[in-house]
Amino acid sequence: MEDENSQQAGKKETSWEREALERLAREALTEQRRARRWGIFFKALFLLYLFALLAIYLPQEWRQATPMLEKHTSLVDVDGVITAHGEASADNIVKGLRRAFEDDNTAGIVLRLNSPGGSPVQSGQVHDEIRRLRKEHPDIPLYAAITDVCASGCYYIAAAADRIFADKASIVGSIGVRMDGFGFVEAIDKLGIERRLLTAGPYKGLLDPFLPEDPVVKSHLKGMLEAIHRQFIDAVKQGRGERLADDPELFTGLVWTGEQALELGLVDELASPGRVAREVIKAEKVVDYTRRRNYLDRFSRRFGSALIEALRSGPVLR
Repeated sequence: MEDENSQQAGKKETSWEREALERLAREALTEQRRARRWGIFFKALFLLYLFALLAIYLPQEWRQATPMLEKHTSLVDVDGVITAHGEASADNIVKGLRRAFEDDNTAGIVLRLNSPGGSPVQSGQVHDEIRRLRKEHPDIPLYAAITDVCASGCYYIAAAADRIFADKASIVGSIGVRMDGFGFVEAIDKLGIERRLLTAGPYKGLLDPFLPEDPVVKSHLKGMLEAIHRQFIDAVKQGRGERLADDPELFTGLVWTGEQALELGLVDELASPGRVAREVIKAEKVVDYTRRRNYLDRFSRRFGSALIEALRSGPVLR
């Protein structure tokens, strides 16, 4: 009897141990599966992070549209203030234009314009490069298509195109040059502030806002602005030729609607960029060759550009 009880007790003890081991095994297996799922999740998250970094830091040329194997319209945007450190810099615009011209399947190029103007140097460089590229690729037409605004330095660029298109409500013109500044001479006198400036050269501080305006300096700067204005006028006349109306206000810095600009010969026709691609170039498929910076680069450069714009005092085509 005692032996039977001992055997039963042994069986119960063995059964309990077996159940405990099975529970431990199941829990270990569950934990292993859970750990595997979390491992997969974190690996996927890490891969997404790598792809995001790759998208941000990948060289611009790799991320641009791949040329199509059929005839198409190539698009290059000029959007925003034209500055050396902004999106609409000569470097960005020219690189986009070169790639568009070098594509054997480019039927024509649309230069889509929406800019109030900016640096005369940057605008002039783009203008000159367009003229060079047109001579190098005479079979590829380049059309400027204005959306909202094409003023000053932007029109300097547009004048190099074969033809210029605009919307009837577009703002076009502002063929002039300006230089901005401030004068705080009376303000610092009233506040009892003494201005101390050391220079080597009598006109080295010519744009100092705390000094009285010097008539010699003013005359010199005026002559400089007029010289740049003449360069601008010559570029427009060279590009537009006999299409320009004989109007004394054409080069005064005034702006006009697209409809008025058509009458003045500043534009050739009223049409959207899409219509130019579809009906003028006759290639509805569009490949965008605009050179765009990654998001981090855009933010840092826009911040720097805004700071430079706030501090600049040089001539501006705007």
